[in-house]
Amino acid sequence: QLIVMKAILEDIKSNKGTSSFHAFRYQVPYFQFKWHYHPEYELTYIVKGKGYRIVGDSYEYFTDGDLVLLGSNLPHTWSGKSNDDIDSDAVVIQFSNEFIAPFLELNESISIKNMLENAIRGISFEADVSIVSKIIDLSTTNGMDRIINLISILDNLSKKQTKSIASNTFHNVVSKKNEMRINKVCLYIQNNFYNKISLKEVAGLVYLTESNFCKFFKKATGKTYSDYLNELRINEACRLLVQSDKSINQISFECGFETLSYFNRVFLNKKGVTPSKYRNSKTI
Repeated sequence: QLIVMKAILEDIKSNKGTSSFHAFRYQVPYFQFKWHYHPEYELTYIVKGKGYRIVGDSYEYFTDGDLVLLGSNLPHTWSGKSNDDIDSDAVVIQFSNEFIAPFLELNESISIKNMLENAIRGISFEADVSIVSKIIDLSTTNGMDRIINLISILDNLSKKQTKSIASNTFHNVVSKKNEMRINKVCLYIQNNFYNKISLKEVAGLVYLTESNFCKFFKKATGKTYSDYLNELRINEACRLLVQSDKSINQISFECGFETLSYFNRVFLNKKGVTPSKYRNSKTI
């Protein structure tokens, strides 16, 4: 039996009220793990915050200035605790296909149309000052100015270089079945990755056999359980290599690796360089 996972469906229609689209400032002590999806497109700018951004089968470290456009029904979450007392801060803009479709019929909107089609896998941008100020202002703008400014933002973004986020092989299947399971598993992994976590342990969380759990997890994330866990650990190691003076040996154990040799092997496989070379290249 094939087990299909899904993220939580977020109801944006009720959130936006009578507005044509939803634009808001989201300020919290930290971004909590919430693996979810919605039919609307979403443009998210991280004003302040750091942690991990999961989009489809992509798992990447993010920090201040992260700017991402997500397509319809693409599961995602930003998750991370700040190292200081400053709140995490984001501007989120969510708009439906029904809202944007009339604009896409215009000849002048061809670049926006192409960009939105590419957003099915999620795309990230290098944020510049002019676009960022428009995005931040949009959360407090009213009336027709909101619509004009959003189209202007999308037009500006459509002319910039982009980077795809989820892989070509990622196929999203919208289903509410097992939505709680994947959230429970991923949250547990995130909170405990620095410890030894056995396959039996995580499978038991969602009452699956180890064999069925492996199928479930691969379908959910596009990765095997061990690869997902190692990727999370290596991303955390990258952060510590750049942001701390801890020894490589100490970092490897803090990130959940039982031996330094295994850590070095996985790091080289994931990043293409040794931990020491990675640290030197990022701190020059």
